[in-house]
Amino acid sequence: MQMLDSLDWVTISIYFLILLGIAVWVILRKKENTEDYFLAGRNIGWFVVGASIFASNIGSEHVVGLAGTGASNKLPLLIYEIHAWIVLALGWIFLPFYARAGVFTMPEFLEKRFDARSRWILSIFSIVAYVLTKISVTIYAGGVVVSALLGIDFWTGAIATVVLTGIYTVLGGMRAVVYTETLQAIILVLGAAALTFIGLDRVGGWESMRETVTPEYLNMWRSATDPDFPWPWLVITSTIVGIWYWCTDQYIVQRALTARNIKEGRRGTIFGALLKLMPVFLFLIPGVIALTLKMRGELHWDSPDEAFPVLMSNLLPSGLRGLVAAGLLAALMSSLASVFNSCSTLFTVDIYKKLKPKTPEKKLVRTGQIATTIVVIIGIIWIPIMANISGVLYEYLQSVQSYIAPPITAVFLLGIFYKRINAQGAFITLVTGFVVGALRIVLELSKGSLEPGTFLHTLGAMNFLVFAAWFFLFCMALLVVVSLLTPAPAAEKVENLTYATITAEEKQRNKASYNWKDILVSVIIVGIVIGIMVWFNGK
Repeated sequence: MQMLDSLDWVTISIYFLILLGIAVWVILRKKENTEDYFLAGRNIGWFVVGASIFASNIGSEHVVGLAGTGASNKLPLLIYEIHAWIVLALGWIFLPFYARAGVFTMPEFLEKRFDARSRWILSIFSIVAYVLTKISVTIYAGGVVVSALLGIDFWTGAIATVVLTGIYTVLGGMRAVVYTETLQAIILVLGAAALTFIGLDRVGGWESMRETVTPEYLNMWRSATDPDFPWPWLVITSTIVGIWYWCTDQYIVQRALTARNIKEGRRGTIFGALLKLMPVFLFLIPGVIALTLKMRGELHWDSPDEAFPVLMSNLLPSGLRGLVAAGLLAALMSSLASVFNSCSTLFTVDIYKKLKPKTPEKKLVRTGQIATTIVVIIGIIWIPIMANISGVLYEYLQSVQSYIAPPITAVFLLGIFYKRINAQGAFITLVTGFVVGALRIVLELSKGSLEPGTFLHTLGAMNFLVFAAWFFLFCMALLVVVSLLTPAPAAEKVENLTYATITAEEKQRNKASYNWKDILVSVIIVGIVIGIMVWFNGK
């Protein structure tokens, strides 16, 4: 592992000075109201929306975790990275409903479609989910990156990055987040692309790499009876998680809601989907390259999660190494900044403002800043527990998301596509889902102490992909049955909020918000997704 030299530090310093300049510029011109602080004044163009969606998603947990996946024979998890078609679903299917409802948050949408109880449950559910998946995972990955790059203690690196990111997020709000994320996305893509090309050259090209790891290693499709990644369950569960993450999660949707209109928001999601195709080549392939070099005795790392930083420090020339290091740190910071802002939005708008509706705008912004700080502390405390669930970071992320996603995906999907779904069905499904998901995490952590063959042991030991698929089916059935056994929703709860109740005027307005170019690019993206699925078949 090579340490960064003087030229690398000069590159990193210049990068962070530019980042600081952007943050200061935003902080100086921001307004002290909630729309500006949480949604950047709803005045962002498609390029910044798309770049922000991509940068929010591609945090250090992806850079570290996806490369770790490539280096540890878990290639089927690649399917989560080719969900660009689901990003398109956000723009084409979900965003028009959110925009028509004029909401700040996803729980706020549920209140308009169902009732205040669903809003409360989803707000609390989402904040817990952020601690379990986003904050702790990102801080952990950041610690791995920073300690590997700078040669410092893991906890020092993790906490220093949290503090630095927290400062500009708390002060600048959403506008600071989206503009800094745009720069971070550009740096990360350029740096990781350079590493992929240099790495492939070092191993003698794609075919030489395939021969070393064997073609079967590069097959993302395992048999239906595979104990870890049976392909039918992988496809079903990854789609459920994808719809939750890309189409209903505050963390991502908040970026699309910052757009100045539906047209810019949809184009932002199309651009974000296009960018989403790149991580396969930018982060997963470097993991396979690192494994190839390790198998040949040219590189050494202890944990698969170290593959990317070790490869980067050994292969890249001075200066460029510093730029990629800056990109890695930027990825960590952009993910943290996004989740900090989403948490403060959820707590302030969906919890605090509901309890104290007459609170002045300035105090609401201050409350959001305090909420951010508290959530970060809880995330840091969760890290040691998280390490017990899965050895590879990316697998941990996908398994926990598989327990969180089913009830939320069911409520949003049926809520939009089936007007008979009512508040009682949504509330019972969300509460039951929350309890079952929490039970699964507890059982998975304690399955070693349970009697094999018992119901609880079976539930805790069941493959997470199989569990999530059945869990989703259970949530859908529960939602429909409870809704049909209770009174139909009132007319104002469904008007313009389900496909069956959109007015002719709204349909016309939506049709005017896109053209043939938007459709063509979307079709090309779907074609590329299918191409990647065929390419990684081990032949």
